Amino acid sequence: MTDELRVDGRVTVYRLHDIGYAIALDRAAELLGAGPTSRVRPERLEARAIEIRNPPISVPLRSLDLTLDRGICPATVSAHLFDFGVCSLQVQVRAPSGLSWSSFADFGASVERSPDLKAVFDETLGAITRRVAAAVDRPAVAPVSEDYRVYRVDAISGGSATPVLRTLSDEQLVSLLIGERRPLSHEARRELIPHRFSYYDDDLAVLTWEGALIVEPRADDRDVEHILEFANAQLLELRMHDLQLDAALPALYDRVEAARARRRPRLAARFRAVLSDLQARVADVTETIERVENSLKVTNDVYLARIYAAALELFRERAWRSGIERKLTILRETYAMLNSEAQSARAELLEIAIVVLIVLELVLGLLRGSS
Repeated sequence: MTDELRVDGRVTVYRLHDIGYAIALDRAAELLGAGPTSRVRPERLEARAIEIRNPPISVPLRSLDLTLDRGICPATVSAHLFDFGVCSLQVQVRAPSGLSWSSFADFGASVERSPDLKAVFDETLGAITRRVAAAVDRPAVAPVSEDYRVYRVDAISGGSATPVLRTLSDEQLVSLLIGERRPLSHEARRELIPHRFSYYDDDLAVLTWEGALIVEPRADDRDVEHILEFANAQLLELRMHDLQLDAALPALYDRVEAARARRRPRLAARFRAVLSDLQARVADVTETIERVENSLKVTNDVYLARIYAAALELFRERAWRSGIERKLTILRETYAMLNSEAQSARAELLEIAIVVLIVLELVLGLLRGSS
């Protein structure tokens, strides 16, 4: 049946980077110059369940020719900037009209394999970070990035669209989204294709860890793509802070040992730098995670909200969040321990000073009596 289907669509490859602690979006829009920018907001009626505090800005960047397996194909490059420091780069390639289902799957795979893709992303990231540097607080490109792809189908021919959407099998979806040609077990298909959503009779959204299929006949409706991009941006922030905390904990232990090994009076100043850095790191991570999680809020359980919740579940957002919380707890406990040790050292030094003063007073008294 899939060979009889003819689809018109496009493939979008996303690469998300953290480029700083925060981005002043209005200032970034000014720095990007005369090119058109806009704020990205879900537009559907059911999007009332989604509240975006500070919508990202969308910036069309350039057009180019992308090398694919069977030749050259035109592509467009754009970017979305999020106020919590994420830059989402997108390379979008429209497929030839009327491809069969299997050919569309092959086309998407060839876009991912394009030898030009990495260079395009790297060059675009360098260019946009230079242009918006003045709008970025603590600019720095994080060592981790997040990749995602979306297969967007605008039209299906070769039969009625409604029964096709209702009867698409897991095998057909696996061939497109996973790229697997051999038959998979029922358990594997259930694991790889866990989430399917439909709101109207002619639309469909299927989510996986690495990509999604979106069937949407309304060309200007990109709400599902925006929601998935938001979820990926949040995942990137969680992964980045988890990596930073992984590196910070061993370094912290080394600094504590080095501070204890110093030959100096047992004053609180011995741990002052460590305590200050600990406090700043915990505050930064906590504030960033709160900003990320509060940047998009779900107020009702309707179509887009369910897709957003499913994406967070699929990306294991709760597990990442729990891991970060455990590491923050370790940092807080270490701060409390060092602060307590510093307080004890200060109290001990004060006791020694009092004893010395008493002894000195006694000695002076004896000296005065003997004279």
